[in-house]
Amino acid sequence: MDCFYEGENFLVIHPDECIDCGVCEPECPAGAIKPDTEPGLDTWLKLNADFATIWPNITVKRDPMPGAKEMDGVEGKYEQYFSPEPGQGD
Repeated sequence: MDCFYEGENFLVIHPDECIDCGVCEPECPAGAIKPDTEPGLDTWLKLNADFATIWPNITVKRDPMPGAKEMDGVEGKYEQYFSPEPGQGD
């Protein structure tokens, strides 16, 4: 799908472009993709909507970033490492 947008170290899904097909959920190695109907995700939904309007679109699958496997499940990653800078896009 074309609803993914790339930051320097983060991907977001544009909630208005996502068709809720679920194909991306098993492809996410960290299990970070959740349905927008899940309770308590309002903050993440807003973050996705906001950054999807300013980051470049990404439509190709890339290999995980270096160190991604070691960071899987680490608490507080967003607070410690999130960068608002855009990624390279396609």
